[in-house]
This record gives sequence, structure tokens and C-alpha cells, in this order.
Amino acid sequence: MTVYTPRRAARVLLVDAADRVLLLVGHDPARPDHQYWFTPGGGLEPGESPAAGAARELAEETGLLLTPAELGEPVSWERVRFPFDGVHYEQDQQFFLVRVAEWEVDTAGFDDVERGCITGHRWWPLDELASTAERYYPADLPALLRRVLAAPPEVPAPPARATDPAGSVSTAEAASGPAGSAGVGSTAGGTPC
Repeated sequence: MTVYTPRRAARVLLVDAADRVLLLVGHDPARPDHQYWFTPGGGLEPGESPAAGAARELAEETGLLLTPAELGEPVSWERVRFPFDGVHYEQDQQFFLVRVAEWEVDTAGFDDVERGCITGHRWWPLDELASTAERYYPADLPALLRRVLAAPPEVPAPPARATDPAGSVSTAEAASGPAGSAGVGSTAGGTPC
């Protein structure tokens, strides 16, 4: 039985005036051939709120400085399971939408993990992202972007989680709906970067 390490994360859907989304590209250090695109964001520090974590990660990974208040409320959340660098994670992650006219990405704030696994970035047009053969996370990113750009939804709170004495994680409340939508668990993959 696979034991999953629980993790909380916050991610940012950074979208420019042309409705392109910024994605970072990287790989799992344990699987360097497994390259994928993903939104800026990452794990929360102990005691850190999702908005504070999203603001911190956004600054580290893009150079864009925003306060947690400027991020507003999350527009979506999901639970994902994935391996990274030999560890299996079950990650609850919230997504924040940030609109910018344009932004020149500055990666000078990368930490050691980010320097080791993130190899580039790109602004993706939504139609191109939806039709690419490239791997990206979350797997339903084009649908998520269409949904939140049309009208940011009200997002239900994520379900509570419980950890049994053996260390495996279980969901205390079942989620429902299509994979990757607000309030839904997903095993499509993720990234701790």
C-alpha cells in the first residue's frame, strides 16, 4: 500500500491581457525525463495561509510582488496524488486568479528545489494549451481557465482530512463532480515546485 504524505499548497493562475496563462516547465528530480508544465505555486509553510503562500511562491517564481489581500479569494481547489523525488504526496491545493496587463518573469527568487527542477517558462494561449501534446498540470487546466475567466465561481471549502496511525491519508468527506473542478479530488498529478 502506498503511503501518501499530506501537503497543502497554493497555486496562481497568472493570466495576461491576451488571456495567456503563465506556466513553468520542469521535471521530477527522480524522473528527469518526466517533463511537465505547471502554474506558479507550491507548498505552504507551517502556519501559512493559502493566500500568503501563493503570494510568496508567486514572488519567488516570477518576481511579481502581491500581498495576500491583493490575491483575493481562491477560485478553485483540488486534491491530487503524485510522486516527486521519491516521495508520494496527497496535496490539497487552492488556485488564485491574478490578471496582469503583461509581466516579464524574473526567476532570481528561485529556491534550491526550484533551481533544480524548473527549466523555463512560457505564456500559453488557451487554445494552444488545450491542443498541445505537452504534459501539464492540472490536467483540466484549459477547462479550469475557461470557467474562472468567464466568471470566478464560489468555491466550497476543501474537505477535512484524517491521518491514520500508519500514516496513510484518507479523505474525511467525499468530493463530487468532474475531475479538477472546484471541490473535487483528482489523481491526475501535481508538482511540489
